[in-house]
Amino acid sequence: MSYEPTVMRRAMARLERRRDQRERRRLDLERALYAKQPRLRVLDAELHGCMADLARLATGGVPVAADGPEIAAIRARSEALQAERARLLAKLGYDPDALDDSPACPRCGDTGWADGQLCACLRELCAQEQLRALTALLNLTDEQDFDRLRLDVYSDAPWQGQARSPRENMRRITDFCRGYARQFPDHPVKNLLFSGGTGLGKTFLSGCIAREVSRRGYSVVYDTAISLFAAFETRRFAKDAGEGKQARDDARRYLACDLLILDDLGSELTTPLAQTTLYEVVNGRLQSGRHTIISTNLSMDHIAQRYTPQLTSRIGGLYRELTFYGGDLRTSGRL
Repeated sequence: MSYEPTVMRRAMARLERRRDQRERRRLDLERALYAKQPRLRVLDAELHGCMADLARLATGGVPVAADGPEIAAIRARSEALQAERARLLAKLGYDPDALDDSPACPRCGDTGWADGQLCACLRELCAQEQLRALTALLNLTDEQDFDRLRLDVYSDAPWQGQARSPRENMRRITDFCRGYARQFPDHPVKNLLFSGGTGLGKTFLSGCIAREVSRRGYSVVYDTAISLFAAFETRRFAKDAGEGKQARDDARRYLACDLLILDDLGSELTTPLAQTTLYEVVNGRLQSGRHTIISTNLSMDHIAQRYTPQLTSRIGGLYRELTFYGGDLRTSGRL
């Protein structure tokens, strides 16, 4: 699982702020309880002294048995101090560990990482930050959710050249996409091609999938084809070091995320670099087993005319095409 750097930085910053807030609350409570019961300050100082004594024995250069009399005496002293401290805290109405510096996440100690992997606590923050970023990019609202998607805005009348009405077609597409998102990444279909005219709900459904997959803790990157090609072009030709690094980071996030949603394919200029870039992204993600959704106004026939045979064969053979049709819901005022 690979979150883009901006999402990771924001999640780590939130984790650090949480640690700081907990420490401030602990220090405030400590000051208040020390004022009420000064003996607590003495006990804490003596407990720290016990820990220092143990450390000195461990690093003093003279072998000391773990069950020897020196360590036993220090442990006995520490246990007596802790028992007295617990009694005083109980009289004040607090648990024995009320003043301890205990992490919110015992698995990672509030570092965000456990056993070399992203801890669940940091993964949850990443998912929240990612959803926030996707909300801005896709103009997501609470309405963009599978359970709230309205099918009555689509015509129920027969559509020329199609076996199903636009409404029935959209119902089938929605059911498929709901299953795709909720079974991600284990759905048998990995890659989708949303094809059809404007104003038919392709971006809306992309948002529903992005929201659900992100909620489930997977990394999602949404971007337009134009932005993707611009990032790869900058990566290749950038002269400024900072600009080049940002472009390389952008290129990596397109290749490494769990789900890439590439919107508006076909809106870009079809240059040799654009052809190479699209092949690199599509083929690279296929080889690494990562999931991709491409949204376009082009049909597969038009894709074959516009792009290379190698790229067309991969999209045509390894993507499930979902074709949207009907009247433009934007111009009709239904969307």
